[in-house]
Amino acid sequence: MLNVHFSRVSDLVVPDQLMVNPSVPVHGYRDLFGNWCMRIVAPAGITRLHTLATIYDAGRPDPVSPMARQVPVELLPEEALTFLLGSRYCETDRLLALAWSLFDKAPQGWWRVQAICDYVHNHIKFGYENARPTRTAFEGLQEGVGVCRDYAHLAVALCRCMNIPARYCTGYISDVNMPLPWGTMDFAAWFEVYLDGGWHTFDARNNKPMYGRVLMARGRDAADVAMITSFGPNELKNFVVICEEITEGAQPAA
Repeated sequence: MLNVHFSRVSDLVVPDQLMVNPSVPVHGYRDLFGNWCMRIVAPAGITRLHTLATIYDAGRPDPVSPMARQVPVELLPEEALTFLLGSRYCETDRLLALAWSLFDKAPQGWWRVQAICDYVHNHIKFGYENARPTRTAFEGLQEGVGVCRDYAHLAVALCRCMNIPARYCTGYISDVNMPLPWGTMDFAAWFEVYLDGGWHTFDARNNKPMYGRVLMARGRDAADVAMITSFGPNELKNFVVICEEITEGAQPAA
C-alpha cells in the first residue's frame, strides 16, 4: 500500500507507479475503504519495491478549524459510524472510563480533540527504538513510549470513546519548513476526526500543523493500512523514504 490516496491523484505531476525488481505481475484493487492496493507474488530471494512520484502541494500547513463543532451521534452520517467502534489496535472498551474522566469537562468539538492530542503528545515518549507492531492503544497508554502509530492509535481510541468518529491515516510526511539539519521525512501516521460535517486532520505526535503531508491510506487502525501485508516467511531488510520539496524543473531524488 504505497500509492498516493485517490483524493490526491489529481495533484500528481509524475505518477507514482509501483516498480518491482525482479519484475513480476502487479495487480491493483480497491479495499473496503477505497484505498488503492497492489498485490504481487514475490519470488524467493530479495525483492525490491520502489515508487517515485512528484506531487503538487499548495504549500500551506494543515488547516485549523477551531470553531468546528462536534456532531451528536444521532445526526452522524452512516459512513462515520464505523469510526466510532473499537478495532484491532484501538480498544475503546478498555479506555472508555479514562476518556470520560479526562475529557468530559473539555469543550466539545475541535478543542476536545486538541485536548486529547495534548494529552497523548505529553504522555507518550517518541523513539524509533520503541517501535513494536503489536502495541495497542491501551498498551501505549500503559508503557508511555512509542512511534507515530502509537500516538495515532491512542488518540483515535480516546476520540471514539468521546463519541467523535476518528479514522487512522498513513502517508508521507515531508521535511518542508522543518529546521535544519534534521528533517522529518518518513512514513507517518496521523488521524482525522469528523466534526461539523467534514473530516479534519490532527497529528498527536507532532501536535502542530505540518507542511507537505501526503495521504496514502485511511482505515480503522494500522491493521487496515499496513505498508506491506505478507503471507509467508519474509524479512524487511531496509526501507528509505525521501519526501522533500523540489524546485520547479528539478528532478526528484531516486
